[in-house]
Amino acid sequence: MSLFGAMTTAISGLSAQSTAFSNIGDNLANTQTVGFKRIGTTFDNFLSSSSSTANNSGSVMARPDYANTVQGTISQTDNPLDLAITGQGFFTVSQKSGDVNGAATFKSEPQYTREGDFKLNRDGYLVNSSGHYLNGWVADSTGQLDQTKMQPLQVGQAGYSPVATSTASLVANLPATPSSTTPTVTPLSVYDSLGTQHDLQLTWSQSTSAANTWTLSIAQSGSTTALGSVDIAFGATGNPSAPEGTIGSISNATGALTGSTFSTGGKADVGITANFGLGPQPITLGLGTFGGTDGVTQFAGKTYNLTNISQNGVKPGSFSSVSMKDTGDVVVNYDNGQSRVVARVPLTTFPNADALQRQDGQAFTETKESGSGRTMQAGANGAGGLVTSSVEGSNVDIAGEFTKLIVAQRAYSANTKMVTTADELLQQTIDMKR
Repeated sequence: MSLFGAMTTAISGLSAQSTAFSNIGDNLANTQTVGFKRIGTTFDNFLSSSSSTANNSGSVMARPDYANTVQGTISQTDNPLDLAITGQGFFTVSQKSGDVNGAATFKSEPQYTREGDFKLNRDGYLVNSSGHYLNGWVADSTGQLDQTKMQPLQVGQAGYSPVATSTASLVANLPATPSSTTPTVTPLSVYDSLGTQHDLQLTWSQSTSAANTWTLSIAQSGSTTALGSVDIAFGATGNPSAPEGTIGSISNATGALTGSTFSTGGKADVGITANFGLGPQPITLGLGTFGGTDGVTQFAGKTYNLTNISQNGVKPGSFSSVSMKDTGDVVVNYDNGQSRVVARVPLTTFPNADALQRQDGQAFTETKESGSGRTMQAGANGAGGLVTSSVEGSNVDIAGEFTKLIVAQRAYSANTKMVTTADELLQQTIDMKR
């Protein structure tokens, strides 16, 4: 019985070491596979019978030891859509099931992966090299994210619609003692509802009859007729008075201009009603606040000092490129200098990620042992961070695998020796009858 038991045990050892060889081979073959997680091997002993006076040999069984939570090496790439995870978590991806009326359909069961080498396919979907479609939260036209559902991310290549200018702001200092009486002209470019650019001229002239008072006249470039003018008084000249050098009042508006009424800390605005051939277009020109230094001021100096001038209009733009941010935001860029967040990539974590079920292409599916996944913003509640233009490589250690290979080879050889030795002893037992 002992000889047969020894042979049976040795054969189970051969089988177990074969499994170890298989896992090592799988690991070595995937040392360059993006997002691959190595598979170790553990061995379990199974007894036939054992007591204080006797022990019969049993068998050994190999089982996989997954290392799904061990970080791989992060490598930088030149692809702006590549994403790598530092820490815990997985990308949620979907598998395509077919097409209906030219639109892609997807399997209902989500999968999870660390393979972040994403690119846009011909339909505008973000897909990794294994063909998995990246899922995320989609944003509406205002940039508001819908975090109630995950879906494959498709980036449209439509143009950026023009935005008519409705507000503008000016930050500048008018000289208290100008070196010249020549009016100062500041250009302001604005856009109509079709995205056509129009140039306005803001002309500042110091009053010769009232101290600390300037007249702002606004005209369209190329036009001989001004849209109108307003008087702006600073400091004690204002009505009521304000701290010296700050706007105290906006008065005597003419033409298509209006001025806001004084209120402490209130907005000092000039209303402009322009017509660029598409009907009246109201534009609010912000000069800061009454009594404040956040806009137009009149402090010491001899020359006009322009700090900033801006407006909210946008000309039309064509699709240029797509990029990722470390927040997970998917950003569409346009050739008019504008950009728009169209989606965000969250991460999914599991209580026991090593118990996920492996699938093709470095993907996993949820199991009872892994626990339910929790989807959250990258960097929140234990989820890892994201690194853009980077990918996570395999977590296989080549030196470690070769060490395991040598040990498995010796163990396999030892078990073969046990089989041959048991066979020789059985043969000797048979020969005793001759």
